[in-house]
Parts: sequence; C-alpha cells; structure tokens
Amino acid sequence: VSAGAPHVPESLKSQLATGGRMVIPVGSEDRAQELIRITRRGKGQFDREDLADVRFVPLIGEEGWEPEDRSAEPSGPRLIQTRPTVSETLPALISRRAEVFEDIAEADLDPLLERIGDARVVLVGEASHGTSQFYRMRARITQRLIEDKEFSIVAAEADWPDAARIDHYVRHRDIPPSEWQAFARFPTWMWRNEEVREFMDWLHEHNATKPYDFRCGFYGLDLYSLYTSVREIVDYLEDVDPDLASVARYRYGCLSPWEADPAAYGHAALTGRYRDCEPAVTQMLAALYAKRQEYVLQDGERFLDVTQNAQLVTNAERYYRTMYYGSRASWNLRDSHMFETLQNIMEFHGQNSKAVVWAHNSHIGDASATEMSARGEHNIGELCRRAFGDRSYHIGFGTDHGTVAAAGAWNGPMDIKTVRPSHPQSYERQFHLTDAPGLLLPMRAGHELDVTEELAKPRLERAIGVIYRPETELASHYFEAELPRQFNEYIWIDRTSAITPLPTGQIKGVPDTYPFGV
Repeated sequence: VSAGAPHVPESLKSQLATGGRMVIPVGSEDRAQELIRITRRGKGQFDREDLADVRFVPLIGEEGWEPEDRSAEPSGPRLIQTRPTVSETLPALISRRAEVFEDIAEADLDPLLERIGDARVVLVGEASHGTSQFYRMRARITQRLIEDKEFSIVAAEADWPDAARIDHYVRHRDIPPSEWQAFARFPTWMWRNEEVREFMDWLHEHNATKPYDFRCGFYGLDLYSLYTSVREIVDYLEDVDPDLASVARYRYGCLSPWEADPAAYGHAALTGRYRDCEPAVTQMLAALYAKRQEYVLQDGERFLDVTQNAQLVTNAERYYRTMYYGSRASWNLRDSHMFETLQNIMEFHGQNSKAVVWAHNSHIGDASATEMSARGEHNIGELCRRAFGDRSYHIGFGTDHGTVAAAGAWNGPMDIKTVRPSHPQSYERQFHLTDAPGLLLPMRAGHELDVTEELAKPRLERAIGVIYRPETELASHYFEAELPRQFNEYIWIDRTSAITPLPTGQIKGVPDTYPFGV
C-alpha cells in the first residue's frame, strides 16, 4: 500500500489469505508514519513487524484520513517523529488492558470464566515445576471451573498409577491402596507438595457432597511409570483373570532386566544387544482389549485403568527406544500419549465431559507458535487446538524473579534456587516493566487487539522445568515464541516463591488410604 493511514484498514487485512502479507505506512500523523508488514496467520490472527520510519502521502477514504483529521501543512522543514520503541510502549499497553491483582486470593476470576465460555478443555500451565503461586492460582481456577462450569476431569502431567491413588482418595473410591508410595520417583516435589495436597483435600470434601457419578476425578497423562503400570496390570488380572495374569507376567518379563534403568533398555534394543520387547507389550495390550466386553461388565472404571496402564507400557517401551533417535521423536511420542490419554478419559466420561489439564507451559501452549515447530515438535496444546478448536482455552504463566524448587541435574536432589531477573529481550521483561504484582491478560482473537498485535512480535520466553541452571539460563531455559498464538490468556506474577515439598516418608495422623501418607 503506497499511502499512509492512521491504522491498518480492516478491509485490507480481511483480503489477505493465510500466509499473505501487506506492507503499509501507519502513524498517528498523516505525514509521519512507520512502515509495517502485516502477515495473516489464520482466522483473526495477524503478525505485525515494524520496518522503518517513513513519510508517505495520506490515504483518503472510509478507513483513511478524513480532511479534518489532517494537520495543517507546515511552512518550513518538518521533523519526522519516530514512535517509541516497543520496549517502552508495550508495558503501558499491557497495563491498560490487563486485569491487575495484588494477591492471588483476591484476583477476580469472573471475567476469566466468561472468556472461557463453553470450552470443553481448559489447559492451565506453569512456567516452572516448582513455583507456589503457579500451583495456587491454577488450583483457584480449577475450583471455579468445577463449581461453576461442572468440569469433572482434572488431568495432570503426572504418571497414571500415581494419579489413580489421588483419584481413589478424592472420589472416595473403595479400593485398597497399592503398596507403593505415590509420586516417589524423581521429581518427588512436582506433585508431592503442600499446594497440591491442599487442592486434593478440597476436592475430597467437595466430592463428598456429590453423587458418585458427578464427582470430579484426577488422572495422570504421562508415561514414565513403566514398571509400576506393569505391576498394576498383573494385580488387576490376578483378581479377574488369573490365567491371563500368568501370560502378562511372561510377556512383560521381557522388560524386567531393565527396571533400574529403563533408558538402558532402549539403547540395548537399538544396538541389538537385547531383544526388542515391542511385540510382547503390544500383544498384551491386544489381549486386554479382546476381553473388553467381559471386563467392562465387571467394572468399567477398573477396565479403563488397566487398559490405560497397558497403553502406557506400550508407549513407554517405544519411548525409551525412540530416545536414541533424538529429542524430537521422543517428545512427540510423549505428548501424543498425553493427548490420547486425555481423549480416552473424556470419551469414557461421555460427550459432555469437560476437562482441566495441568501441565507445563511448554506442553499446554500451542507448539506451532514457538520454535518447537521449526524442530518438527508438537505438544498436547497444539493437538487440543486441532481437535477442539475454539472449545479449548490455553492459559500460560510467567514470572520475573523469586525462588523455585528444582534440581541441578536429572535425579539430583531438590534445592531452593534463586530465579534470575528476566532477560531484556524476553516477554517476561515487558510484563515486569508494568510494575504490576500480578495480572491476567486476555489474548484470544477478538480481545484487546492492540496489545495482541504488539505481543505478536516473536520474543524470548523462559521455561524452567524440574532442572534449573541459572548459570546457563539463556541457553538452557529460553526459547522463541509468539505469545498470543501460544496462549489465549497469560497470567503474570512478578515475584514468586518455591513450593513446599511434603516428606517422602510416613505422615503422622492420616489414614492408610491418604495418598500422600505412605
């Protein structure tokens, strides 16, 4: 477009096909503009790039300059006024559009629930696996979804059998506890902490007031519990089908030598030093499904449990072999497993079921809006967007500084680490410059278009997992993203603190069925 306008005309944007681009001068004055490039990413989604300060003739018409809007021509030379940089203007824009709160307990969640609308899946993230404020705000949102919108599923980035122990407790299921410690493997603090315990105790009390079929359950989506799942399958079959239990022991016995280090199995299988266990585990899964009609009649929920454990074993066996092909293949297999598990849970609970997903930002944000896409990686967030469209709502979290519970290496001890202030080129720095202690920022198409356009410029985003290495933070914990395409909503908490881990031994004064007690 060769004429300048006060804003990007919507009529011109609407003519762009997906992937189409438009370059146009835009500015608050008709003779001093900035050349910008607009790229259409999808329905209602546009990228904006600032190219240069320019001076074009004014665009006249319905979406251009009106004669009365034009400034009088100066008599002498005129200086072109450049706009402030995004780093100066974006924090102020965020402040005007965001819903600011001082304390998590006082944050007004009513507008958020209105924006969530009739979504069937709400994915609530975290920027680390060890920050108290992320856990507590996520719990508050989940409580409101359960109470006000009848969500009946909480599905977490946790192992299926460990989550099943929680589910038995919160839904008051009359099933003897398994003889192993819930969430006892690394990283124990991720779910075995005071913040999760408080939510589970609340859910236990909430469900006590509901008929059994209307109680909200808690489920695990992850696949790291290979050997615990094997034991759960065998124990189930001992009750309902002892002959098939013997078959299961034989088939799963292929994996037994590697229980101390499942990753070593993958290496041995790929190098030919040990036989591939894939045929045995897939045959066992098929054998269970062949008995579906018989087992479902006895107890449909227990059949869901055993088949999910068997599916987990099948995918985990593939996962440990795939690890040696590279991170992309193993990441995609893991997140596909989490998505398929979510689908199976929702299908079991019926076509009107609604689920809250608890997982890290890197899983629940849309991977296609991050550098993960360039590596060929997808995640549960992207898969939910494809499957549910506008009926999935994705909520990300961020912080600038504080403390976090994390390890320095895999299988290392937990430590309370200091979170460094955010990088100058990151989204986190822009939110920190708002000076808000906390805020909610809606970014869904149709909400706050001006701030969404400014945020659409790719920036760095921080991700702290169970490992935090502040000494190499830029290389270890930052990636490039487009925040408005990644999330529908962003929750900012400027200063945060570490979660409070629970002891991994016996907790006094609780019953044997208490999931965190043994």
